[in-house]
Amino acid sequence: MTFDTRPSPRLLFGPGRLAELADCVRSLGCSKPLIVTDPGIIAAGHVDRACCLLDREGLRADVFENTHVNPTETDIEECADFAVQLDPDCLIGLGGGSSLDTAKGCNFLLHHPDQRMRDFRGYGHATAAMLPFIAVPTTAGTGSECQSYAVVSRDETHEKMACGDPKALARIAVLDPELTLSQPENVATLTALDALSHALESAVCTKRNPVSSAYARQAFQLLSGAVEPLLTGNASDADRAHLLLGAAMAGSAIENSMLGAAHATANPLTARHDLSHGLAVWTMLPHVVRFNAADPETAAIYDDLSKNLDHPLAAWLDHILGLANLPAVEIPPEQIATLAADAAGQWTGRFNPRPLTAEAITDLYESALAAPVP
Repeated sequence: MTFDTRPSPRLLFGPGRLAELADCVRSLGCSKPLIVTDPGIIAAGHVDRACCLLDREGLRADVFENTHVNPTETDIEECADFAVQLDPDCLIGLGGGSSLDTAKGCNFLLHHPDQRMRDFRGYGHATAAMLPFIAVPTTAGTGSECQSYAVVSRDETHEKMACGDPKALARIAVLDPELTLSQPENVATLTALDALSHALESAVCTKRNPVSSAYARQAFQLLSGAVEPLLTGNASDADRAHLLLGAAMAGSAIENSMLGAAHATANPLTARHDLSHGLAVWTMLPHVVRFNAADPETAAIYDDLSKNLDHPLAAWLDHILGLANLPAVEIPPEQIATLAADAAGQWTGRFNPRPLTAEAITDLYESALAAPVP
């Protein structure tokens, strides 16, 4: 086996660590931060608190507050146009994965003014310097704080593009579980499920290696132990801390490996039917796990991950889905061919442990999507 690892951000983990935000900015030699966030995070009071913490140390922050869910190229350009007028020397992404992705996307465009996000699709296409980036997640799910990719939807098709570069990785990630207390219940549910899917897919993808596997295994243990209390309304402070740390570790697992079929088949559902990412992934994940378990090596990894669970992995996923009470996804059968064609072109599908043939993708969709009876 040969592999390369990618660096991780400096992690500041623990309750109350947001109080060290000004120290983080100064440690990077910066003094003019731009906070990238969304209206919900402002309403929760997190932005005011961050600005006060910075102002107390003589650091005045500007705020871009117009982040959207599943940011598009145009959304990123709006943020970059805002930022270029202010000339910040660092960016702070404060919020969920969309805020962090918007901040990272803005960072690409700031010093590549004649390009669009589609020009950075793939990895390592940024030719100019980028600003230091501090990630402050307020949800426990995407793991974007530990990834060098911005996930952006193409304007015309809403196809999700992964645009990555080593310079886009956060220098520092502030993991303060107190910030996750403001999550609406449905957001907390879907982001926790998303993090679990990251741990499971990175654990078995063909790009896995000892480093990514260690991250994925630890992430799954943290997340699987805390997700049931979350879904039953009994999450303790420790559970919420485990979810946040587990999500970050799952992000590091992805950064050092890749994902698989659940994400490849979920992205077309989001693009064409406006499903939230977490719902789309978990609509597909149990079916993908059963499909992948036909490979003995993959089955052994699943068995190892689930040895402390009350059920075999696929049955446990069904149990968690029942607790989450997610809505059924109903897609007319005649639309499956279009979804399958889209999924076949998804980058992550290339790293699934079992080959994603056209027939396999169609079978996965047919088993997962409960179409209404005419």
